[in-house]
Amino acid sequence: MKKLKIGITIGDPNGIGLEVILKTLANKKIKEICVPVIYGSSKVVSYHKNIVDIEEFHFQSLRTAERLKTDRINVVNCWQENVNITLGRVMEEGGKYAYISLDAAVNDLKAGRIDALVTAPINKKAMQLADFPYTGHTEYLTAQLDGEESLMLLVNDTLWVGLVTNHLPLKEVPLAITKARVISKLRAMNESLKMDFGIDRPAIAVLPLNPHASDEGVMGEEEEQIIRPAVIECKKGGMMVMGPFPADGFFGSGQYAKFDCILAMYHDQGLIPFKTLSFGQGVNFTAGLSHIRTSPDHGTAFDLAGKNSADPSSFRSALFLAMDIARNRKNYFEMRENALVKHEKSLEEGDPAELEKENG
Repeated sequence: MKKLKIGITIGDPNGIGLEVILKTLANKKIKEICVPVIYGSSKVVSYHKNIVDIEEFHFQSLRTAERLKTDRINVVNCWQENVNITLGRVMEEGGKYAYISLDAAVNDLKAGRIDALVTAPINKKAMQLADFPYTGHTEYLTAQLDGEESLMLLVNDTLWVGLVTNHLPLKEVPLAITKARVISKLRAMNESLKMDFGIDRPAIAVLPLNPHASDEGVMGEEEEQIIRPAVIECKKGGMMVMGPFPADGFFGSGQYAKFDCILAMYHDQGLIPFKTLSFGQGVNFTAGLSHIRTSPDHGTAFDLAGKNSADPSSFRSALFLAMDIARNRKNYFEMRENALVKHEKSLEEGDPAELEKENG
C-alpha cells in the first residue's frame, strides 16, 4: 500500500509543539508507515532537536513539498530568516511563524501534495498579535477548506464528544444555539462517524444548554423549544439520536459509554469531561471538511517548553488517527462507488427489486 503523506505544522515555536513532534517521529517505524512532512524551518527544527536531544534524528530539508523523500522525515522551509525563539513566552513572532506554517501546509493540503494534516498547538493570543483573523484552527480550516459545516470532535478510545459552539464566550452561547445549527452539527457528526470511523448506524447522545436539561422549562426554554425539536427531526430523518440528557448525571453515571458520540452545546461542557477522562491521550479532529485535520488535545504548554518533559502521546495518537481516517474515507468512497455501479448495472438488466427502489 502506498504510504500516506502527512503534513505537520509546528504550531507556536515557543511552546511544546516541536518537542512532541520530534519525540513522535524519532520512532523509526513511523517512516515505514507514512511520509512525515514538517512545515516550518530547518533551523527551528534543529533548535528544538538540540533541546530534545534525540540521537540519530535525520531529516531532508526542502523548499517545497513537490519532491518529497518517501523514506525520510521532510522539512519544508516556509521561511529563510532566523527566528528569535523565546521559549515559554507569548510573543507576536511565535504567532507569526505558526501562521506561516499553517498557511503553507493548508495550501499543500488543498493542492493534494499531502493526504492529511496534523497541527501542533497554537496560542490564541500570539496568533491575535500576528493578525490571525480567526479564533482558532477549526474556524480557519472551515473557511479555507470550504466547509459548509465543520464540527470540532474530540476522540479517544472510550469517549467521543462534538461541539455545537467552539471558541465562543459563554455569554454568547445561548444566542448561537438554534434548531438549524443543532441539526446541522448532528448531521455532520452522523456522516463523519460513518465515513471517517466506519460506524454504520451511530448512536448519538445530545446534551442540554441548561442545568438538569431545564427540568421541563423551569430553568430555561432552549431544551423544549430548540434542542428537543432538533433531536426529533433528526430521528425522523433516520438518525439514531437521543436526548437532551442532563450533563452532570450523564457523565457521572457512565451513561456516556452507551453511545458512539456525544454532542455538547458549548466548549467547556464537552471538553471538561473529555479531558478529565482522557487528558494527554485524546485527539481533536475537525469533522465535516473535505480534507483531514487532527491535532493533540492539549495546548502550547508554555510552562513545559524547553524542559524536555512534554508527553508526546496525544500528538502520536493524532498522527495515527489522521492515517486511519484517510484509509477509512478511501474505503468508504470506494464502497459507495461500487454500490452505485452495481445498482446501475442492475437497472440496465431490469432487476425488479432495483427498479422498485428507483421508482420509490
